[in-house]
Amino acid sequence: MSKAIVVIGAGICGAACALWLRRSGHDVLLLDKSEPGMGASYGNAGLLAQWAIVPMNEPGIWKNLPRYLLDPMSPLFVKWRYLPQLAPWLVEFLKNARSTTSNRTSEALVPLLSDAVEQHKSLTEGTKSQTWIADSKFSYAYRHRESFDADAFGWAIKADAGMIPEVLTGPQVQEEEPICGPMIQCLAVLSGQGHILNPLGYVRSLVDAFKEMGGRYLQADVLDFERDGKKVRAVITDKGRIECDKAVVTAGIWSKPLMAKLGLKVPLETERGYHVMYKAPSEMPRNPMMMTIGKFGITPMSEGLRCAGTVELGGIKLGPSKAPIRLIRRRVAEVFPNLTYQRSEEWMGFRPSTPDSLPLIGEIAQSGIYTAFGHQHVGLTAGAKTGRLISDLIAQSLPNIDMSPYDPNRYAAR
Repeated sequence: MSKAIVVIGAGICGAACALWLRRSGHDVLLLDKSEPGMGASYGNAGLLAQWAIVPMNEPGIWKNLPRYLLDPMSPLFVKWRYLPQLAPWLVEFLKNARSTTSNRTSEALVPLLSDAVEQHKSLTEGTKSQTWIADSKFSYAYRHRESFDADAFGWAIKADAGMIPEVLTGPQVQEEEPICGPMIQCLAVLSGQGHILNPLGYVRSLVDAFKEMGGRYLQADVLDFERDGKKVRAVITDKGRIECDKAVVTAGIWSKPLMAKLGLKVPLETERGYHVMYKAPSEMPRNPMMMTIGKFGITPMSEGLRCAGTVELGGIKLGPSKAPIRLIRRRVAEVFPNLTYQRSEEWMGFRPSTPDSLPLIGEIAQSGIYTAFGHQHVGLTAGAKTGRLISDLIAQSLPNIDMSPYDPNRYAAR
């Protein structure tokens, strides 16, 4: 008799893994130390970012890094007292900012992200979760056409993947997005995109659908693994020992200490992300946008207007900073000068990021332990497909994409 597959972590990736595995007929137990969706999945921008195929450590970062680190209005922040712990990861991250490496990363991101809307619709087919998915356009908002032209490197990569925007300037900007003030003089608009109307509601509805299909959920903290040789035999939790012959680790940044118990020294760091949620706004954009002056997403949601993004490197123990929130609030006030709202909420969360900007998706050796984490700022986007890929791997059905760039064993020798 086969044992249950244990999925560790109930964010978007864990919920998708559990749902796809249950659909394939497996007995599945989903674990999380908290309630579903309360990690990085809770506060993300809600974007199905099919276009996010240019890694953060693209070659131009060398030129921009000094300005990013010194300018309080840049989209990159560092907790300087965390720099000694961050340094080894940062060195590896910058080593991957060469054009050849960056191009390989982009090529690996394309099959993982470019069909995200379709993947999420497949994941939710026949469930109530599909009501959280909205079809939309997506606009990059620039101060002027010259700023768009300066982004030629990224747009060339997108064009190679079939993503060519409609470029609007002058009065066309306000015709497309009346909320924009005069600061925004150029929009690069991509059609055929999508977003999530409430990320927390979406993840919880996926877990509900999983349970309605006979899946089980347990709130428990995973402490260790029990193995017979290399093969997993049980997951040890604060609620007891759970026998299994297959486990999926999809616990975001909290996957790092679990990997250490398995002999993988995964250089996982946090892209600390922030959001400001404007409740009862007087106006909202017709479609989600990327504010390029600040590099954060702007998404109309069921509960208001969410402005989310920025990157702060500072680990998981230090408290939130004021500067990223100041940046978001200032830029929103500048680009949406007529926006009013009843109240606002602020949030900070931990996005798990590898130095090569690629997640870990696959089996650790022949252990029966699979990984599905490290998606940096595209976890929601790639979550549905990641779940399907894990289900295919467990079924020994060869996925139709090259899985080698995501292989967790690339860290086994470190």
